[in-house]
Amino acid sequence: MRVHESAAADPAAGAAPRCYRSLIGRFRPCSPRPGRPRVREFPLVRAVVQRARSASVTVDGRVAGELPAPGLVVLVGVTHSDTEQTAAALARKVYYLRILAGELSCADTGAPLLVVSQFTLYADTAKGRRPSWSAAAPGSVAEPLVIALAVALRALGGSVQTGVFGADMQVALVNDGPVTLILEQA
Repeated sequence: MRVHESAAADPAAGAAPRCYRSLIGRFRPCSPRPGRPRVREFPLVRAVVQRARSASVTVDGRVAGELPAPGLVVLVGVTHSDTEQTAAALARKVYYLRILAGELSCADTGAPLLVVSQFTLYADTAKGRRPSWSAAAPGSVAEPLVIALAVALRALGGSVQTGVFGADMQVALVNDGPVTLILEQA
């Protein structure tokens, strides 16, 4: 039987409460009861940013977007609690990120960006072999935020092309470096 000992924790000091087994008296970290999953919190807008020499997105055999010159491919995942403000903050982060040749950014060089929606960035693979997509926002929430990210990048001066939201896309790219970063914007 686990017993919570509130006297062992000093909330003013920020110490975590301690738990112990009453029969042996040793202190152990608190853990959830068996059979009850931990509540998982997901960061807000998530993106994978890749420096690419070339890239394109093809839908139904037609090129929907491409990098006309070396630049960045931005794969964007959106979760339920995201807002236009977090999308704009992520756009600033990406646009000023100094990962291009010579430690320069898109703002410094005018390098193009290819933005592609990617709900699978919120896959939860903690249990079993089939990923859960419950942390990914539905299309009605995600599409406006992916568009808001592209609009914010353009407002900063970026040359932006996009994939087609919700479509079966084939993304081809030649990764440069390779340089691939995972960004999470709260």
